[in-house]
Order: sequence, then C-alpha cells, then structure tokens
Amino acid sequence: MFFTYLRRELRRRRKAAFVVASGLALGIALVIVVDSVSSGMGKAQDEVLQSLYGLGTDMTVTKAAAPTANASQRPRFKFDAKDDGDGGEQSTDRVMVRGFQTLSSATVAEVGRQSGVADAVGGLSLQVVKVSGQFTRGRFEQQGGSGGGRRGGGQPQGEVKGGGADFDVNNYSVYGTDVAKPDLGPLTSSEITSGRTFTASETDAKVAVVDSAYAKEKSLKVGSTLTVKGVAFSVVGVATADSGDAAANVYVPLKQAQTLSDSADKVTTIYVKATDSQKIDSVKSAIQKNVSGTTVTTSADLADTVSGSLSTASSLATTVGKWLSLVVLVAAFLVAGLLTSAAVSRRVREFGTLKALGWKSGRVTRQVVGEAVVNGLLGGILGIALGLVGAYAVTAVSPTLQAQLGGGSGGGGFGGGFGGPGRRAAAAKTLDVALTAPVHLSTVALAVALAVAGGLVAGGFGGWRASRLRPADALRRVE
Repeated sequence: MFFTYLRRELRRRRKAAFVVASGLALGIALVIVVDSVSSGMGKAQDEVLQSLYGLGTDMTVTKAAAPTANASQRPRFKFDAKDDGDGGEQSTDRVMVRGFQTLSSATVAEVGRQSGVADAVGGLSLQVVKVSGQFTRGRFEQQGGSGGGRRGGGQPQGEVKGGGADFDVNNYSVYGTDVAKPDLGPLTSSEITSGRTFTASETDAKVAVVDSAYAKEKSLKVGSTLTVKGVAFSVVGVATADSGDAAANVYVPLKQAQTLSDSADKVTTIYVKATDSQKIDSVKSAIQKNVSGTTVTTSADLADTVSGSLSTASSLATTVGKWLSLVVLVAAFLVAGLLTSAAVSRRVREFGTLKALGWKSGRVTRQVVGEAVVNGLLGGILGIALGLVGAYAVTAVSPTLQAQLGGGSGGGGFGGGFGGPGRRAAAAKTLDVALTAPVHLSTVALAVALAVAGGLVAGGFGGWRASRLRPADALRRVE
C-alpha cells in the first residue's frame, strides 16, 4: 500500500517533484564541482612539490648554516707557476658544501630510528666552481731602438706590451646521493632518459648521472668523461626532471662527493619517508625533539611557499567555493522543505480524509517523508549528472595555472629547492600546471548522502505539517 500510494502521488505531482529535485540537484552539482576542483588543486600542488623534494619524500632534516660559514668558504684559486708564459692552460676546481651546515652520517641512522619513520637517507649538496684558462707573458719594448734609451747608464727605458690572462668560469651543482637507496631523495623526481641510474654496488665508483639540460649545454652523453677536481667520472646516465628544474646538474655516489669536498661521513640533507602519511606531524615533532639543532621541513611547509595563480585558485576553491556550496546547499534544503510543506497544505482534504478512514498520524508522516526522500534521490541523480558534466568540462578545458616557487632562501627546504642540492637562484621560478577536476567515489557517495539528507529535511517539514492535520480540517474544505 505504501509504495502503491507513493508511486501514484509522484506521478500525479510530477511538476512539484521536479521543482524540488531541481533545487537539490543544483546544490549537489555545485558541491561535486567544487570538491573535484579542490582535488585537482591538490593534485597540481603535489606535482609542484614533487619537483622540489622528490617522489616518496615526506620531509627533510637539515641544519641551518652558521652566519660565519659563508666567509670561511669564500672561493680562493691557486695556479702553479710555469716556465713558459704562453700557451700553458691552467685550471683549478673549488668544491664547496652549500646551503646548510653538514650533519654527521650517524644522524641519518638516528633519524631513521625515530618512531613513525619508514626510511631515511642522507645526501650531500656541493657547488663546484671551475676556473680554467691561460696567462700570456707580456713583452718589454725599449724606447728609441735597441741601442739607446738608458738613464745615466742605468735601467733601459721602455714599456711592457701585450700579455694578460683569459680564464673561463664554470659553475655547476653536484649532489652526492646514496646509491644503496635509489627510491628516496631528489633523483627520484627525474626520469632516466638515456643510459642507466646507479647500482647498489657503486657506492664508491667514479660514475655520474647528469641532468639532461646540463648534458645538452656541455655536450655530455652516456660514455662521456666529466672531470671534477682532477677526478674523472664516467657518465652512465642522463636524467630529465619530471617537472620543474632538476635537483642538481650532476649526481655522483655519496662517498665520492664526500671525498671531493673533504667532508668524510658528512651530509647536508636527510630525506625521510614516514610509515603513514597521517603521522607526518608527529614524526616531525619527534625528530625536532630528539635530534637537536635540526630543522624539519614537510611538504605542508613547502606548500605555504607556493604562490601565483595556483595558490590563489586553491584559496578560492577551499574558502569561497566551499562556503558558496554550503550556502547554496542549505538554501536548496530550505526551499525543498518549504515546497514540501506548501504541498502538504494543498493536500489537507486528502490527508484529512485518510485520517478519517483510519490512517494514523505516523503513517501519514511516513508517506510524506517517503515522497520527499524519493524526490531527494531524484535530485541526487540529476545533481551527480550535472556535477560530472561540470567536472568533465573543467578537465577538458584544463586551464593553465602558474605556481611560483620562492627563491633559494636556504631556510630548510627540500632537496630540490629552497636550499637543498639544487638550491635555486634568488629569483623565483614559475611552473605552469594544467588543472584537472577528478571525481572520486567518495565525492559521489557524498552526493548521495546529501540527496538523502535533503529529502529527509524536506520530509521533516512536510511530515510535521501533515501530522498536525485533523479529519475536521478536511471536512471544512468540502464545498
């Protein structure tokens, strides 16, 4: 009887049901679009952050550079004296630890023992300044010919002509990576496009992986030889950054980097992977408490440094968009409730007659609530369809957003930027990111829940109104 009456009433009041369902559909569709766009913003931000710290890294541990450290690392170059002043090329490399104070390799193990840490690996960030060129000896020419020009039988008069120096400066970054743990660290944000990556047995091998942009600039390829501070490294692979800039120009095994910089058993950055993404904050607190003097930076910390249209759009989606969705949804619920209540008022004779025939107030209320819930589900179906169309439209258009990454301030950021192995120049770097609007099953489930909730709210209004009707009310409406 319940379903028969329900089907008959919905068919008879199609227009009213469509109005209620349409109002709920609008609010639900807006929620789906905003939620999907917000998810797309998060995905775009993750893509940007991955270019900074590498895939799989949840946080980094560093130690801020001492104020006097820069003065002690001021570049100094020494050249040997040569007998022939012409044509003899000279070169010298200055290899400097950059960005942070070094940490003991034992600190890596200490961080790895903290609760909630799945793995930890150290890396050493270096800057190489190579100066190469040659001196040319000047020529002394006497004045007034070869036989004259003396002052009182003393020194010959003349001047030095020609001579000078021609030197080239090559400045590039080198990063020492732990080849035994290739799944963690800044090299994971790049893809090997030629050759191979390091093997676990190459802990002290003279091999290198170079960034594709640097390889193109210096005409390097697999099999080429790269000399750093007199040590010849064989290029075994060329890596291309997935997004943004590479973490470094050249990657070498950690032990080789420590030898080049006279930093035995030292690292500048510790890359940390948590056992659970939900425990990142607690892991950060534990490291800061138990490993004194260090700075722990998470992806959430780096997200605060991303500016540009991506940050602006994300802020709008999470604040204005969600509040707008909430207001529209509440308004839709209220309108649905008022329309259902008004419909009950127009059915006084009907419900009064049913009560006169023996229907109890509870049965009448259940009938009204049932109709409202069905209207809500219809609104949910329509809202999901509209929301999917809106999300698909955003994905199809894929508007380009810009993410501006602050310059390398050295403030304890991840390896790929903000003072890590690929510390950027002071100028900000801008990435273009395509926005998508993925719809997850959880979003669809939320839409269904909102549809049912909307129906219950509307049914609550109407049911309360229907429960107050008396058979006498129906008799007064009889003409």
